[in-house]
Amino acid sequence: MGEFADKLATKPLSYQRAYLGSLLPNHIKSGNLQKYYQKLSDFNFLMAKIQHPEFGVQALIDDFNLLDDSEAVTHSEYNPETAKALDLIQRVLWMSADILERDRSKLAQQLLGRLLYFEMPEIQAMPEVAKQWKSAPWLRPLTPCLTPPRRGLLRTLEGHSNSVNAVAVTEDGKRALSSSFDKTIKVWDLRTGKEEFTLKGHSDSVNSVAVTEDGKRAISGSSDNTIKVWDLRTGKEEFTLKGHSDSVKAIAVTPDGKRAISGSWDTTIKVWDLATRNELFTLEGHSNWVNAVAVTEDGKRALSGSWDKTIKIWDLTTGHELFTLEGHSDWVNAVAVTEDGKTAISSSLDKTIKVWDLTTGNELFTLKGHSDWVNAVAVTEDGRRAISGSLDKTIKVWDLRTGKEEFTLKGHSDSVNSVAVTSDGKRGISGSSDNTIKVWDLTTRKEEFTLKGHSYLVNAVAVAADSKQAISGSSDNTIKIWDLTTGKEEFTLKGHRDSVKAVVATADGKRAIYGSWDKTLKVWDLTSGKELFTLEGHTNWVNEVAVTGDGNRAVSGSFDKTIKVWDLTTGKEEFTLKGHSDSVNSVAVSADGKRGVSGSSDKTIKVWDLTTRNELFTLKGHSDSVNSVAVSADGKRGISGSSDTSIKVWDLRTGKEEFTLKGHSNSVNAVSVTPDGKRAISSSSDNTIKVWDLSSGKVIANFTCESPIACCAIAPDGVTIVAGDKSGCVYFLRLEGIAEYLEKGMA
Repeated sequence: MGEFADKLATKPLSYQRAYLGSLLPNHIKSGNLQKYYQKLSDFNFLMAKIQHPEFGVQALIDDFNLLDDSEAVTHSEYNPETAKALDLIQRVLWMSADILERDRSKLAQQLLGRLLYFEMPEIQAMPEVAKQWKSAPWLRPLTPCLTPPRRGLLRTLEGHSNSVNAVAVTEDGKRALSSSFDKTIKVWDLRTGKEEFTLKGHSDSVNSVAVTEDGKRAISGSSDNTIKVWDLRTGKEEFTLKGHSDSVKAIAVTPDGKRAISGSWDTTIKVWDLATRNELFTLEGHSNWVNAVAVTEDGKRALSGSWDKTIKIWDLTTGHELFTLEGHSDWVNAVAVTEDGKTAISSSLDKTIKVWDLTTGNELFTLKGHSDWVNAVAVTEDGRRAISGSLDKTIKVWDLRTGKEEFTLKGHSDSVNSVAVTSDGKRGISGSSDNTIKVWDLTTRKEEFTLKGHSYLVNAVAVAADSKQAISGSSDNTIKIWDLTTGKEEFTLKGHRDSVKAVVATADGKRAIYGSWDKTLKVWDLTSGKELFTLEGHTNWVNEVAVTGDGNRAVSGSFDKTIKVWDLTTGKEEFTLKGHSDSVNSVAVSADGKRGVSGSSDKTIKVWDLTTRNELFTLKGHSDSVNSVAVSADGKRGISGSSDTSIKVWDLRTGKEEFTLKGHSNSVNAVSVTPDGKRAISSSSDNTIKVWDLSSGKVIANFTCESPIACCAIAPDGVTIVAGDKSGCVYFLRLEGIAEYLEKGMA
């Protein structure tokens, strides 16, 4: 792992602890700032400290804060470029904390995936050292593929088992609360990213959560029609408020913490006295579900947003409606109000955010930019910015003085359902249907970086036989050809009218075949980039395509439940194989072209004789849809990946299952097998790519991405992997340390 780390590893743990704990403070005390800087950009030092059982990620993050910024600037050895590099490294640790807490060995992956964007000498030196790390097999990013540390994301909080519906943050900015469809509320320490405790008691989805200004209480609203009040010092439920006859979708609390306001799908808003635990009054007037509520800073007015497309303003002293704001063309999902009580912000299914003058009741302007429903909106305490979350998976930050979009934050892999902002306006918190909460830095958004890939999810990838080119197909209807040695895009092929779901290249590397949801397959000349011909015959989406080793035949699987075999010299269909009772999601063909294997949503795999056109046998064992199949080069083994989260290995001579590989926590979307048949690669909706040793059945390497992985392929060299995710990113990875692993195994 490096001379420094190797030597340190030979010392007792107590010595390691003392050394790693005092080294940096001693450099600062002695005035040797240069040594301090050097250690914090030394990969081996970072790896040694993060892997020590008594330190870890947070201790390492704290090391970067030992020297106050003001002290550093006045120091004679202060170097702005070095300070900037250290800031980037610390941000990577923040962003990757959730991953590194689970597996500290992934430090090299995270640093490379996020820092390869930067050409600063201090930054480039670290990846160069990290590349040499070979203490165990690992997947090394060949190109920058993860969100860089200057795009706002600080860290991801994971723990909910279902969609996160709402988030709130305490006034001091130290804690965040999240409520989920999994019926729980979680309380998080924003400094460490650790979950403090989980509040349980609701019997259905928790749709909303609010926290009192003193941070002592949380109030939650649920689809079980109740509101619960929680003590945040003990994590215990104090009491339950009942009165709504349908789901409670929104909660707000007055600044003095004495009253709670709830909005419900029973079309009413209720005002509750938290001291007496009584309902004070019910506000009626909306003609449809109430989806959002907010309260002014003086506690005198409440705002409610409804699926009747309006926002109503209420007098909390009298319980009377003051006026109604109309202008949205679809349901209102969220409302917020500035601290001075003069301006309201609302978001809607009409994809817009509207800004209103609460003095006159007039619309000031409309914020446009989201491409789908706007589910959530929050406003900074100074009233200058609004933050919105959308079904388009993004968070946008808006300048409320100009009505212009400042920037967009990307990172969630599913709908953003809720947003909150700390009182100092420096951090945003978002909750998503991808089950995560993300913490964003709203102060730094300098360089913009483009991740390699498509504008929409990548459904399929393939590698040319010479290992020089990779091919990807996407729901943006395009195919991209990549130089596998540099990771650079060579050109884009357009022609399909719908999502490209399947790609494959012939063994000579001259042609590629693509299958699409437009029901066709297209054959392209990879040298000229020209379309040769279109294969038509399927009556529904084409999900997968394979090609025989001689390049003369293609085999396609379709949502129409059939497999078709095509003559690639004439462009004609040869024959159709029928037998599956549901969509055919994947097909593979043996190297000699004599056998085909198909996987289906009917939970089975079928093995076909492509010479006699007969079904040989059906493989049963998966409990859910079979999404992907692969065949070893010798044709003896089949590999299948399923929505049941498992991978199965089959003997294709006998039709028997050999064993099952378990390790993914979500659907396995794609499988591939190395040319020597010794390892399998799998990609999953759990955001990971795993490499399996087929002799032991163990995972020997894995890579954590930022979105569900839809597809993967292995190059003929057996170590280069290409994968695509649902955000459109294409990953180029190399399996390192495999030779050392095999040597140890033989030893």
